[in-house]
Amino acid sequence: SRIRLGSGIVQVGARTPANLAMAALSLQSLSGGRFLLGLGTSGPQVMEGWHGVRFPSPLNATRETVEIVRRVAAGEKLEHHGAVYDLPLPGGPGRAIRSMLPPAPVPIYVAALGPKNLALTGEIADGWIGNAFLPERAEDAFLPFLREGAARAGGGRSLADLDLLIPVAVEFTDDVEEAASRHARGYAFTIGAMGSKDRNFYNAAFARQGFADDVAAVQDLWLGGRRAEAAERVPDEIGLKTNLLGTPAMVKERLRLYRGAGITTLQAKLDQGKLRADMLNS
Repeated sequence: SRIRLGSGIVQVGARTPANLAMAALSLQSLSGGRFLLGLGTSGPQVMEGWHGVRFPSPLNATRETVEIVRRVAAGEKLEHHGAVYDLPLPGGPGRAIRSMLPPAPVPIYVAALGPKNLALTGEIADGWIGNAFLPERAEDAFLPFLREGAARAGGGRSLADLDLLIPVAVEFTDDVEEAASRHARGYAFTIGAMGSKDRNFYNAAFARQGFADDVAAVQDLWLGGRRAEAAERVPDEIGLKTNLLGTPAMVKERLRLYRGAGITTLQAKLDQGKLRADMLNS
């Protein structure tokens, strides 16, 4: 009755917005109103290599997907004429259709890392799904862009109108050094493989937080086939400060930092160090 069910995340473009809206309304009905729709743009390598669809303008695609999902969820007939989606298609037999499912509110969370996408999230989303996030450096790397977008929306909107969600691994241990190093090594895949050499949103986010030289070195090692060396090159600070690791007192202090940075929800993940190590070795 209380646990929320979320998609974290659905790739924009992998499904049509109308398909997303139908799935979201179905899950909202099945869960008794506990569903959250998490969206993200992914990247050109995955969208064009795996899904076989062109990677559109991520900002336009995200904005229009949110608009369409909300229109369908509100029970309106679907008519939308944008830069990415033109519905109904012009010059054909298509017509504006209304969903057969009863209208229901669908909170929409957007996964964003880049400044423009963060601003868009602040403007239109119900929540933000962050990543590569160190609370000590959030004020420079993430929050100004979210605030900019919220202000752009007008109507007195502010960050207080968004649920700011960050995923974290949780591990209680006295061997903090070992845990930090293990979680740091798991980031080698993210830094080295999740994007192209010239376009990796995670690396750009880490660079804004003072790790530009580090992520460049890790990426070069990974792309050169030296994965073990790449893993060892990831700073332990990244593993430690993007997660909740250590003694209960240390974890409690980290929680204070997240709260102080304005984070309202933590998505606690267990045994993530082992999962990332498995990915690294696969």
